This record gives sequence, structure tokens and C-alpha cells, in this order.
Amino acid sequence: MQYLVKAIHTDDSIVSLAVDAAGEAEAADYARAQGYSVIRVSRRSPWQIPLADRAGRFSVLLFSQELLALLAAGLSLIEALEALKNRKHRHSEAVIEGIVAALSEGQTFSAAISRHPRHFSPLYVASMQAAERTGDLAEALRRYVEYQQQMDKVRKRLVSASMYPALLTAVGALVVLFLLLYVVPRFSRVYEGFSGELPFFSRMLVAVGGFISSYGWLLALLVAALLVAGALAVTTPALRAKIGAGLRSLPAVAEQVRLYQLTRLYRSLGMLLNGGIPVTRAHGMVAPLLGGPARASLDRATQWITEGRSISFAMEEAGLTTPVAARMLLVGERTGDMGSMMVRVAEFHEEDLSRWLEDFSKLFEPLLMLAIGLAVGGIVVLMYMPIFELATAIQ
Repeated sequence: MQYLVKAIHTDDSIVSLAVDAAGEAEAADYARAQGYSVIRVSRRSPWQIPLADRAGRFSVLLFSQELLALLAAGLSLIEALEALKNRKHRHSEAVIEGIVAALSEGQTFSAAISRHPRHFSPLYVASMQAAERTGDLAEALRRYVEYQQQMDKVRKRLVSASMYPALLTAVGALVVLFLLLYVVPRFSRVYEGFSGELPFFSRMLVAVGGFISSYGWLLALLVAALLVAGALAVTTPALRAKIGAGLRSLPAVAEQVRLYQLTRLYRSLGMLLNGGIPVTRAHGMVAPLLGGPARASLDRATQWITEGRSISFAMEEAGLTTPVAARMLLVGERTGDMGSMMVRVAEFHEEDLSRWLEDFSKLFEPLLMLAIGLAVGGIVVLMYMPIFELATAIQ
């Protein structure tokens, strides 16, 4: 569930943070952990997103890619930002102007971008802050670009895998509705004067056609209500969370949802650890990426690491590993390169998830087409059965 946290920044400016959390207390604790003084916490509905943000949202990935290219070309940070400001649209220009103004006041780049929490996540700010200590801002930008591109790639795979079945289902539903709401009522009027005995299923179809003719407006309202309910389920965080919980309860889907969460977790942790951020602090930053049960497991792992346990032990005991991932973490501890090993764990899980999506699509899509074909064909056969019987009787 998403909450809107109104808070005071360290430079005494008032900011609004959009935070995914299980409750108001958790959202407030997360904001305080990032150094903000919380004023008010309220639930955020999708209708509260400004229209300007929906139409022209600031792209952090594009900003990072272009800034990295300009820094690699030898421009200073101020010069690169000025160049970006002059070629961006108005929505992005306001953000970059604010960053340039903060840098002109003597603030660091991480402090400047932290004044725009709606666009730059705490994870991004922390990565830049760690890079400032080593003086390698370009490397931090490169790591973030690679991280975001990989996460976008996984997300696009999930969307593309669900797009075709969703389209098939929508088309099939429209065809069935057309047959039931338009064709069947007309066939039922034709069969009203039929002197012979109709087959049982054809009688049922005629009864359905008569009901639709009499109460078509009621059915139209019901279909409209179902469409509105579906739209609310997609856009409302609470309903979306319940749908997610329902999916996680399905044995075939639960493990893949867990793999997706682990992919996000390990790729984010790997980027932060490679940037020099301590593991316990990194855990706090990636916690909002996880759902309720996984977030509680991450909190337990953080507690064990604080008590001196190894990272591999804490993550395995908290249920945040697979058998292969647990062994890879042990190797990472022996080599002392845990950040790179976590990235490899994420890549391994991404490959597993991609294979499952491919196998699932190969099996599910033909079954869905078969189900739609049977539904449409069944309705058509039931409508024409009396005609076949009449032809047989005439012969």
C-alpha cells in the first residue's frame, strides 16, 4: 500500500514522499530512517498523482544515461547539468534547475537530488552519496544505469508474457458477449414458434435469450460494474495487494513471485554493496521493494547480521535464498566480493524466471485459445441444433 509522507528535510525544506509500506507507522519509520522529520502520513490513492506527473514524468534512467555520457566526454558536473537543462522539456528542466541551484549554493550532488524525493529514490541518493566519498560519480551512474536497465528488462518480460493472454481473453469475452447479447436473443425469437421438441441445451439457450431480451439493461449495468471493478483492482493499492496475496497462495505461481522478489532484492543489494554502502544500511534501503512477508524476513536477516552473524547465514535462515543462491553467497563471503556475487545471484534468478515464463506461455496460450474456441463454438452449435433437427425431420 502506498502512503504520502509529509516531512521536513535536513535543509528545513518541506517535502512529500511516496512510500510503499504495510501501514502508516512503517511508512513513518522508513522516512525517519532516511533522515526526515515526519509531519503527517496519509494513504495515497492513484487519483492523487498530479496530471503533470502522469503526462511527463521525469525519467531518472534517461537523466543518468545522458549525465554519464557528458561526464565521460570530459564535462564537469555543473557543465553537464547545464547542457541537460537546455535540451530537456519543461517538466524535467525544473528538476535540473533545482539541482543546479543547490550545487551553486555549495551542496553536494547527493544533497541536491535528495531535495527531489518524488523523482530520486533513497537508493539512488545513497549510491551517489557513496560515490562522492570515492570521487567516482561516473562509476556510480554506470552501476545505476545497468541496474535499472536489467530491472526494466525483467519487468518488460513479465508484461509481454501477460499481454497476449490478456488480449486473447478480452477478444474472446467480447465475442461471447456479442453472441449472448445480440445474436442469441434474435435466435430465441425465431424458435418461439418451433412446434417440435428442442434439445435440452438449446431450450436453455432460448431461455437465456429471452432473459437477455427482457433484462438487457440490467446485464449491461452488470458488465459496466465489472469493468469498473477491474479498473479499480488494477489501480487501487489495497486491492492490488490482495490480488498479489491471492496469487502468492497458488503453488504454481508463488515460487515465481518469490523469485521475482529475490531478483529485485539481490540486484539492488549488489548495486549498493558495490557502491560501498554497508549491508545493514543497504537492507533498510531495499526494504520498500519487498512485500509484507518478505520485508519481515529481511528485517530478521538485518537483525542477525547486526548481531554478528554472516550474511549467507542470515539470508538463508530468513528464507531469502534458494539452494543455489545460498552456496553463491558462501563463495562471495570467501572471496570478499559479496556485491558482485549478489548481482550474479540476481542474474541466475532472472534466467530461471525467463525460462518459466517461456514454458508457461507455450502451455497456457494454446489452452486459452482452446477454451475460447469451445465457448464460442458451443454457443453457435447450440443455436443451430434445432435447425439441424428440423432438417432431419423434413427428410
